[in-house]
Amino acid sequence: MTETETFETIRYTADVVALTPDGNVLLIERDWPPYEGHWAFPGGHVDPGETSRAAAARELSEETGVQVAADNLRPIGVWDAPERDPRGRYVTVAYMALVPADTAIVAGDDARTTRWWPLDDLPERLAFDHTDILSAAVALAP
Repeated sequence: MTETETFETIRYTADVVALTPDGNVLLIERDWPPYEGHWAFPGGHVDPGETSRAAAARELSEETGVQVAADNLRPIGVWDAPERDPRGRYVTVAYMALVPADTAIVAGDDARTTRWWPLDDLPERLAFDHTDILSAAVALAP
């Protein structure tokens, strides 16, 4: 490495798009900046020694009370646009979970509230690039 080269700090996260067979998606209302008060997918940082899939299952449980085995999460893709998060460079691996329509939810860690939203009546704007992630998940859904 030369004196003029620098390394960018990159944060590693995981998100979960939880869908029901009757066409609902689980969103949390963010309780902190950025995008405080906006709706987003459950998700967060991957802890040291943890896979993104395990982090996704953990974050889903912590933020919504929904329990899904990590092995039951289906990869959607990786989102890594340099400007996707105003706090800096964040790379997320997004997963999809198909859960029963009557799955109970409760707002937990980092969520102001949580709610099932009909796919045809979503909030006006989702946080970050979650609209793009949702489009990719719906395209993969059975």
